[in-house]
Amino acid sequence: MKEGILEVLVVKARDIRHTNLIGTPAYYVVLQCGAQEYRSKTSPGKHKKVLWNEKFKFKFPQPEWKNLTHIKFRIMDKEFFKDNGFVGETIIHLGGIITEGTDRGFIEVRPAPYNVVLEDDTYKGQIKIGFKFIAHKEVQKEKQEFALLPDEPSRSFCSAIRNLWKFPWWRFLFLFKQKDSKNEHKDN
Repeated sequence: MKEGILEVLVVKARDIRHTNLIGTPAYYVVLQCGAQEYRSKTSPGKHKKVLWNEKFKFKFPQPEWKNLTHIKFRIMDKEFFKDNGFVGETIIHLGGIITEGTDRGFIEVRPAPYNVVLEDDTYKGQIKIGFKFIAHKEVQKEKQEFALLPDEPSRSFCSAIRNLWKFPWWRFLFLFKQKDSKNEHKDN
């Protein structure tokens, strides 16, 4: 089955609306593409600089590619005494990105500023977003190639510690310390 991955990089926002009456704002972004939705980490809006620098991956099977028309970014302000405040939103149409990515197999759009639209359809501030679309030909083969083969031993930190106990010098030092402590008790 063919699958596509849309990677979205939410970098930062500037000059966006401050919705808190008291205190510093704490902004986050809700990304919605098709039926999938993600929430970014919260970023303090000190000195009108809001930085997220966070990457999100949306995975879609090929039949859904044609239905993906846009991605929506809602900037929200976390508030203490009431529901989170809506700051603004940006809607970006994906038709060109998906078409070009499907033809080439891969497309990357470097982060660029997009206007933030307020509730009254005016603009206030910008959000910087980058995109990458990867069209996978066959997902099943890729998953099998990177699977751990049964011949290969898995190495972990715990297994390395367990292997230290196998060395005689380690046991010798541990037993030597126990013998010294027993001799001290006999002398007393």
